[in-house]
Amino acid sequence: MLERKYVSHVVLVTCLVLELFIQNVKGLNICMSGSDTSCEECLLIHPDCAWCAQEEFGSRRTVTSRCDYRESLMKRGCEKHFIQSPSSSMAVLKNMPLSSKGSGPTQYDVIQIMPQKIALNLRPGDQTSFGVQVRQVEDYPVDLYYLMDLSLSMKDDLDTIRNLGTKLAEEMKKLTSNFRLGFGSFVDKNISPFSYTAAKYRNNPCNGYKLFPNCVPSFGFRHLLSLTDKVDRFNEEVQKQMVSRNRDAPEGGFDAILQAAVCKDKIGWRKEAFHLLVFTTDDVPHLALDGRLGGVVQPHDGQCHLNEKNEYSGSTKMDYPSLALLGEKLAENNIHLIFAVTKRLYVIYKNFTALIPGTTVEILDQDSKNIIQLIINAYNSIRSKVELTVWDHPEDINLSFTATCQDGRPRPGLRKCGDLKIGDTVSFNVSVNARGCPAEDTRHKFTIKPVGFKDTLEVTVNYKCTCGCTTETENNSAKCSSIGTYQCGICSCDPGYLGAQCECQEGEDSMYQTMCREAEGKQICSGRGECSCSQCLCYESEFGKIYGTFCECDDFSCARHKGILCSGHGECHCGECKCHTGYIGDSCICSTETDTCLSNDGQICSGRGNCVCGECQCSEPGAFGDTCEKCPTCPDACGTKRDCIECRLFNSGRLADNQTCHRLCTDEIITVDTLNTDDQNAVLCLYKTENDCVMKFTYSEHASGQSVLAALKEPECGTPPEALTVLLAVVGSILLVGIVLLAIWKLIITVHDRREFARFQSARSRARYEMASNPLYKQPTSSHAVETVFNMRNKSYNGTVH
Repeated sequence: MLERKYVSHVVLVTCLVLELFIQNVKGLNICMSGSDTSCEECLLIHPDCAWCAQEEFGSRRTVTSRCDYRESLMKRGCEKHFIQSPSSSMAVLKNMPLSSKGSGPTQYDVIQIMPQKIALNLRPGDQTSFGVQVRQVEDYPVDLYYLMDLSLSMKDDLDTIRNLGTKLAEEMKKLTSNFRLGFGSFVDKNISPFSYTAAKYRNNPCNGYKLFPNCVPSFGFRHLLSLTDKVDRFNEEVQKQMVSRNRDAPEGGFDAILQAAVCKDKIGWRKEAFHLLVFTTDDVPHLALDGRLGGVVQPHDGQCHLNEKNEYSGSTKMDYPSLALLGEKLAENNIHLIFAVTKRLYVIYKNFTALIPGTTVEILDQDSKNIIQLIINAYNSIRSKVELTVWDHPEDINLSFTATCQDGRPRPGLRKCGDLKIGDTVSFNVSVNARGCPAEDTRHKFTIKPVGFKDTLEVTVNYKCTCGCTTETENNSAKCSSIGTYQCGICSCDPGYLGAQCECQEGEDSMYQTMCREAEGKQICSGRGECSCSQCLCYESEFGKIYGTFCECDDFSCARHKGILCSGHGECHCGECKCHTGYIGDSCICSTETDTCLSNDGQICSGRGNCVCGECQCSEPGAFGDTCEKCPTCPDACGTKRDCIECRLFNSGRLADNQTCHRLCTDEIITVDTLNTDDQNAVLCLYKTENDCVMKFTYSEHASGQSVLAALKEPECGTPPEALTVLLAVVGSILLVGIVLLAIWKLIITVHDRREFARFQSARSRARYEMASNPLYKQPTSSHAVETVFNMRNKSYNGTVH
């Protein structure tokens, strides 16, 4: 009996070893390879892993055998209602329909994003998704605050805008029936070295300046007119203003922008309006830390500091704000900032727009004559795009976006759409994935918000990190030899005991060490643990965690990038990086986001390359640039630049009526009388205009990386000939051709006649020769008879006489 029991035990061990060998050949089961010792730990391994809480299940050889795929557990005999495998879910809590119009009696209930509130229940690693729709409604109220640089160099601009309010209101009425306008000005901090502080300049910084001897003292920011629909007051306030004079070239405009953004009550920003802040200047701004030059070391606190005179009281006490603080406050108050700057500053402020969301830049004429059209263009440009931002993003949650714009094509990795018309609706799909479990009963919230919108989508997150079977716990259970706690089908043994039923004590030698080998000939517990009670107890490591049935896995032997495990964008599992959502690659170094590869024309890598790891790899020969946008030798280079030449120089062509002309065409365009065609690095382009003229320009790349277009001032057009000239030319040509033909005919006849005459003369000469010297020649018979008769008569005559 004992021998039979021993044989059956050996057979059981052999079968288990064979089973493990087969599993090893097929591949690692991610659920069974973990170091989990409970249902909760099993759920954290992978979203597909499930736990069997059934009491009589498996071989009892190891606790990991209860953690497996749902299908595998059912095949192995676990009943369905004992399987613990919660999944992520989403519930919509508030879903009001999108509005179609912004003004009127319903302007306070305008909805531009749908849904408005949802709740997510997330299991770590289990991805769920939800849809978001956004619409720019028609006739939405607009608040526009005009912030102007009143340094001395802007005097001609001040003269130009004295009647701006009336003209601007007339143009904006074409876009909205609810428009309000405000006004503020700035110069710079009234301390040295930013301004003139000597006693003689205190009341008049222009003292001694011959070109303009009188001006007002320098100031940081002055709020002059709160937002109002009475545009005449704007004109009145502007006409009162005088310019000032500061010492250095940069201005203190960022101080003014921050105060205009955060002083909501004094400026008068309405919650239910579209907020535009127009910033006009002709020089660069001071940035954070510049204040230290004047002894101002306190960082800006981001708060409103307007005194009773509506002047910025913190100008000489706090440093200039940073770009990050500026962007945060503008976004927090739903303000679209428009940089209206001169052409030489365009590139500098264009770089600022990449760091401050919701910001655009437009080129301002030297005297601000184009300011109204500039504002209209910027407004249309802003309203033509929608971009989503995330506020209070939890660190343990991954978000990925897919945009579906007007063309209906899903664009993974994008969270914005452009070239929209007011009233268009765009859709976004948002995928959510929790990387881990926070503390128990933790609830997180985050907000999805279109840039510049007051509308938001509030997302509440709950975590599914516990198993339902944990509520049925038995302490000192007989199922665990009365020295352990029975929970979810397994025993949690008291200290000093181990085994499926707590039947073993730590340190005992086991006769079944084969159970602790992954395969015959391999080390016990992979050489990284001890075999106790037929189970491997893995060693602790200073590098991380060693785990697995045979201690074959760890969480530190994975690919690294710059010394960081899985690049910080993934989790190391048994020698392989499991990348977070949005990253791929052996070391999770590659981002799947394509925002950084999007060129100005909306194409990925300008259609000349592929987006790899968030960077463009140009495939078109000769293409280069961050988005492969530069390519003088590409076949389409001339065609691409032609649109910009037409719209920028002649206001014609495909982009003439498109508000994106200045946004897409940022190259420097130089007009010349004669093109330099000797430059080997320049490509000569030409095309035929609508008037059948030829326009020529060259395209080259400057050493600084900027594209330069040199174009003729005017297309080359031929002068049409006069009718009389054409008639005379035709008649003359016909006569000339006739004369030439007659001359040729005459020449041919003359040559022919001369040849015939020569032939006649030759024949005649031969005839004389025959008559004179040919001895065989005889006279004709008639001549001979006459001569005979004559001779006979002579003879008769002679005879008669004698």
